[in-house]
Amino acid sequence: MKIAIASGKGGTGKTTLSTNLASYIAESRDCVLADLDVEEPNSGLFIKGELIHVEDKFKMIPEWNRETCELCGNCQKVCNFNAVLKMGKMIMVFPELCHGCYACSELCPTGSLPMKFKKMGELKSYRTGNLHFIESRLIIGEEQAVPLIKQTIDYVNENFDMEMIKIYDSPPGTSCPVIEATKDADLVILVTEPTPFGLHDLKLAVETVKQLGKPFVVVINRHGIGNDGVERYCKEDDIEIIARVPNDRLIAETYARGDLLYPVIPSVKEAVKVISGYIESFKRGEK
Repeated sequence: MKIAIASGKGGTGKTTLSTNLASYIAESRDCVLADLDVEEPNSGLFIKGELIHVEDKFKMIPEWNRETCELCGNCQKVCNFNAVLKMGKMIMVFPELCHGCYACSELCPTGSLPMKFKKMGELKSYRTGNLHFIESRLIIGEEQAVPLIKQTIDYVNENFDMEMIKIYDSPPGTSCPVIEATKDADLVILVTEPTPFGLHDLKLAVETVKQLGKPFVVVINRHGIGNDGVERYCKEDDIEIIARVPNDRLIAETYARGDLLYPVIPSVKEAVKVISGYIESFKRGEK
């Protein structure tokens, strides 16, 4: 069971929900939390566990071999990302644009663009009780998040049982990193806030998951501020709101200290309990 927690914008409470929901579930069964916001992962601020595994992550980049190259220009023709260009009597490779698709390398008639490893980030695995926490982080200057997100999901799939609940703390927005983080999810939970900005970006997120064909539900965070625009939109479009987390100063204070919310704030515990129950019902095919 793979649960992607996403939103159309940053700051709505994805990490807050991800860390508290995973920790609550882990009180009674094994659970995996993977922070897929690899450009700025912050779930680790709230999950304190024992580091059990570290590994570097790499992507493959072509490297031009001047000695064997015939300057046919085929590599430039087949690259959809303009990462390989023929400039006079040389071939220029732009690693920042390369998607590692192997097209230029595999279709080079002289084998002059062999693929080479390039480090893009690091993956760490932690354990605390029943909770397995996976965090991946891009190195400074690395521009593409998608390859690291894909390798992180692959690591989770290869190392943890299929029956375990896996929670993906997804990147914000609706661009390529979010698509990669949610495309294999069984259920997407969209976190929003009851403001005009929250409604605008929720609509973008809803259209994205609809295009992916994914079942989804909504959680409203900071309930009580703003207006009823989100509630009306969800009602009109028959979108299920499964929980509402109230706007509470104590929540902000606890969050700012880097502490989990549900052990000390009853309203948050009730919300994650309801969401956990919904996930179990969904898993059984009752939703």
